[in-house]
Amino acid sequence: MRGLLLSILFAARLVQSQQIWDIWQTTWDRSKLFTSLAPSSPINFVNPGAIGSADIVVDDSSQFQMIDGFGGSLTDSAALTLSNLKATNAANYWSLLGYTFSPTDGVNAAGLNFIRVPIGASDFSPSLYSLDDTSGDTSFSQFNIDRSPSYLFSVLADIRSINSLVKVYLVPWSPPGWMKDSGTMNGGSLQSQYVSAYPTYLLKAVQGFQNKGIPVYAISIQNEPQNNDPTYPTCTMTPAVEGQIGNGLRSLLNNNGLSGVKVVGYEHNWDDAGAYPVTLMQDAGNSFAGVAFHCYAGAVSDQDSFHNAFPSKEIYFTECAGTIGSDWWGDIKWYMDNLWIGSLERNSRSGLMWNIALDGNGNPKLPGSDSCGGPGCRPLVTVNSDGSYSFNQEFYSMAQASKAVIPKDPDGPFAQRIGVSVGGSLNWSLRVIAFVTRRVSSSDWPRYSIVVLNWDDNAAVSWDPVPVDATIEFRGMQAQYTFPVGVTTLWWFAPATSGLDVNHLNVTASASQASKNATSSNTRSQAKSTETSIFTNTTAHTQTTLTAKPTSTLIATTARNISSYSSAPISVSLNASTLA
Repeated sequence: MRGLLLSILFAARLVQSQQIWDIWQTTWDRSKLFTSLAPSSPINFVNPGAIGSADIVVDDSSQFQMIDGFGGSLTDSAALTLSNLKATNAANYWSLLGYTFSPTDGVNAAGLNFIRVPIGASDFSPSLYSLDDTSGDTSFSQFNIDRSPSYLFSVLADIRSINSLVKVYLVPWSPPGWMKDSGTMNGGSLQSQYVSAYPTYLLKAVQGFQNKGIPVYAISIQNEPQNNDPTYPTCTMTPAVEGQIGNGLRSLLNNNGLSGVKVVGYEHNWDDAGAYPVTLMQDAGNSFAGVAFHCYAGAVSDQDSFHNAFPSKEIYFTECAGTIGSDWWGDIKWYMDNLWIGSLERNSRSGLMWNIALDGNGNPKLPGSDSCGGPGCRPLVTVNSDGSYSFNQEFYSMAQASKAVIPKDPDGPFAQRIGVSVGGSLNWSLRVIAFVTRRVSSSDWPRYSIVVLNWDDNAAVSWDPVPVDATIEFRGMQAQYTFPVGVTTLWWFAPATSGLDVNHLNVTASASQASKNATSSNTRSQAKSTETSIFTNTTAHTQTTLTAKPTSTLIATTARNISSYSSAPISVSLNASTLA
């Protein structure tokens, strides 16, 4: 009897808090751009009924990779663009950084947190430079981190003042020119006599950032090691050479108190995922945490070739660039399908675009570079010379995914991908990914989130955007939501494990008055905490007063006692099989 009572009370608490309060949305017509819908009443999970045209089934028993976050590259050009904005319009600068990077729960911000930073010059730098341009200096006594522009470090510091969770990932576009057979950072390969010395250069880069107060999360050996372009910093490198450098760097990091800094390999396109990075792991896998991919050749499904060969190695997606003038909604569909859902479905821990900020023409670039030719590469945010700025489709699509994975608690964990599938007659119309975000305190319930792309727009024939009536299934309970054509992110809270056969028990509760009156995410969170304490108190009360009553009286009295502690009316119904 006591066990039945506790199950009733547990289920009442479970169902009341399995409510969707938080919804963020970007629609195809831009009527909503990463907009918080802040519903006045929750969407409740209830006893299952008929499924919708699409039926989203979230399976939190299937757990996959942890997510490290989303972001882009802070090249010299991106940092200069932002630094100039700070000088022109400081208020807009801080507003832009806050909206882009703030991780605070409930605020109107994307919480981007993964920043890729070139070591030395890239194709988006004012000029060619390395951090030691003294020919023959194999001890790197002339290494100087301040050869990087000061505004790079000041912008990074400003970003970190907003988001202390930022992960900085260092990547060289080229070794110093004097170490290469081309004699320049543009094109060519690292000369064999410098392979053993080069890891020291990379170690000093990590130490240089650390000494600037910027912790380094990871470092790569070479950006795009199969790319040889004489117009901007590039360097071809075989898997064997990259492996030798990785081995040397791993040892140096470990021996200098930097064992926590990850070494990531490959950093190139999907199309060779089953060859170069596989060979690299075979040669030097113990030194590498994993590999990173770019989008410019191949398909996201190619990531499987690497994962199947080395399932324990980490995968990162670290670069893709939009083209200025391309179709806004078409781009968002592609990004969601291939990157923010597709790449993570295929085990990536991160999702990054190329430049964080540039001007309307995709500048400034390295003089003479043929990179991002034609219309130019579009950044996450376009900054104009008058101090105004505008976010692009790359940002809005990414923000929808980022919002689902950032920590719920300050200094809490990022999300983990969990299982999800889509059934129903319109299952093809929704692309969905699901996550769980755990809490700092074991007494706080995890957040369960889904990111949903509705791409049922009939664009290939005649434009006809169709909202999709969907059901969301979670642990035997069901919620209903109509997804407009666009991207929707929503979440709810539930215990880490259900511990209850909900097929035989149906307990429903309306929102408490505190929740009804909540108008902000923070207030709603406080209301949910209030509801939790209400049910905790109720449990303690009923355990001592109702254990000797007949079953039917017990159920009714339990409901009354719950109501006496909460303004939320409770109804309880049990199947006959439960009472047997």
